[in-house]
Amino acid sequence: MKLRFAPSPTGLLHVGNARQALANALHARRHGATFQLRIDDTDTQRSRAEHADAIRTDLAWLGIAWDESFAQSEHLARYEEAADRLRASGRLYPCFESEEELRAKRELRLRQGRPPLYDRAMLRLTPEQRAQAEAGGKRPYWRFRLGDRPAAWHDLVMGPSQVKLTAVSDPVVIRADGTVLYVFASVVDDLATGITHILRGEDHLTNTGVQIDIAAALGAAPDRFRFGHLPLLLDEGGGKLSKRFDGLSLRALRQDGIEPAALASYLARLGTSDDPEPLGFDELAAQYDVGHTSRSAARFDMRQLLALNRRFMHQLPYEAVAPRLPPEATEAFWTVVRGNLDMLSEARHWWEVVGGSIVPPPLEGEGVYLADALGTLPDEPWDEATWSRWTEALRERSGRKGRALFLPLRLALTGEEKGPELARLLPLMGRERVAGRLRLAAS
Repeated sequence: MKLRFAPSPTGLLHVGNARQALANALHARRHGATFQLRIDDTDTQRSRAEHADAIRTDLAWLGIAWDESFAQSEHLARYEEAADRLRASGRLYPCFESEEELRAKRELRLRQGRPPLYDRAMLRLTPEQRAQAEAGGKRPYWRFRLGDRPAAWHDLVMGPSQVKLTAVSDPVVIRADGTVLYVFASVVDDLATGITHILRGEDHLTNTGVQIDIAAALGAAPDRFRFGHLPLLLDEGGGKLSKRFDGLSLRALRQDGIEPAALASYLARLGTSDDPEPLGFDELAAQYDVGHTSRSAARFDMRQLLALNRRFMHQLPYEAVAPRLPPEATEAFWTVVRGNLDMLSEARHWWEVVGGSIVPPPLEGEGVYLADALGTLPDEPWDEATWSRWTEALRERSGRKGRALFLPLRLALTGEEKGPELARLLPLMGRERVAGRLRLAAS
């Protein structure tokens, strides 16, 4: 068994890409299969080396390792050899129509109430007509002639599936400038490198039917590949997630402080009946079953991801996060604040609360109370019992209790209505900083 993930280096990986990468990597790990990373960079106009590097970085951050990797641009001769075989068998034929001519044909068919399929006019091209076109400066692009029988397979997610090839236009597989297109190059590589299972998005269903036919034309057995098509992702409201992909790139989520294991755990269970659990990659792989994926579109809910991320944060030891915390942050600080973080990036704010400078919000009408709080502030040394001693003295002096007793103190000392326990924060802050904030808030 051998699987692959084949991104195009035309932009950053987003959560939809990551879900497909994880499906292949987890399926491979569970079954002891080889996992290949293939960079589909034949589109030289849009492919960028920096995007390929970013893809590798993002996958490694997510915990995905690959056994082998290559870029399609390294194997152009492989595609030309396969194209020659299809030309010789008559399955690849040259075309000379311009985009304007093709558009006119499509519009005519639509006006006639017919589907806008390519009419295969170039199959009737004589050698003399081709020579005349080339003599006039035209270079052909090449189409693959599809078969007449439906392409059928048993999908690992969707169940029995088929594509009626007579309802699909013969695909262009090689442009006039020689660029090999995905629908062709992907099949050639999958055959050449021994890929057996292909897990990808349901937007590739038609491509799958076409590629099964191409593979057969190159001599592959009908059951050469096993396919699984994952339903598309929607946002919380059921809209297309694609409109928000820029904000859901792996780079953006990483910079925001999402833990890679939390994202992997969430995406691995998304669209299944299995609840997301904070698991490591090997644990995820041991439990992963692509057959558990629903055939309906799944909803990507940032609130659920943040909840899972919080669970990861709560269990992370200081050693795992120390390089990403402010340089002066201590293990004691991390132990106190981690239970109140949705994302690691929020730790910097709490370090400013504990060891930096903040400006408390205006606390109208609380000046006398905060002056009393300053007057009853215990001397150091402080420990976690200091908070209860201090607030008990304040309660007896002011007659306050509950929210009226505690909230002004929290706002004056942290600037927030909620957060880590003040009993644990207070010793980290120290008397001088606490007294200074009380004076500022009382003024």
